[in-house]
Amino acid sequence: MTQADRDAGIKPGADREEVAELREAKRRIRLLEQENEVLRRAAAYLSQANISPK
Repeated sequence: MTQADRDAGIKPGADREEVAELREAKRRIRLLEQENEVLRRAAAYLSQANISPK
């Protein structure tokens, strides 16, 4: 009943659509943070590989 009131705009709070959108945004942020970490590690590895003598 409470969620239905939120969805109808009777009570303040996030409706189901907002909750789903927030969940998806948080999932996407986690994925992007993981991708960023991989790129950071790859850059560090490659920069070390270029510095070491051959």
